[in-house]
Amino acid sequence: MNAVAEQQRLMDGVAIGASGLCLVHCLLVPALLLALPTLGAYLAIPEEFHFWALLIAVPTSLLALLFGFPHHRRLSPATFALTGIALLIIAEIAFHDSPLEIWVTVPGSLLLAAGHILN
Repeated sequence: MNAVAEQQRLMDGVAIGASGLCLVHCLLVPALLLALPTLGAYLAIPEEFHFWALLIAVPTSLLALLFGFPHHRRLSPATFALTGIALLIIAEIAFHDSPLEIWVTVPGSLLLAAGHILN
């Protein structure tokens, strides 16, 4: 395996891991906060968390997709991943701190992870 392919696999791995962490964050943390109100004070997540997560996810994902395309020459990984990124951005901009945020973020994370798996 050449160096570019190894970099692409590493970037996909990092991006899949980040998507998984995002999914756990989106599903587990709210459930814990609802089930265990006393933990709310200890598990407070900074208001800027999603913004900073996007700043990591977007360039990492774009690089992985860019490195992967010459090997597989398919648009489907990019289609899934870019749709996921778009949903994550929409969730942060349009639905931040709204009940709809999780309904947009979770499918976005899943689509992004699917794109990286296909990549």
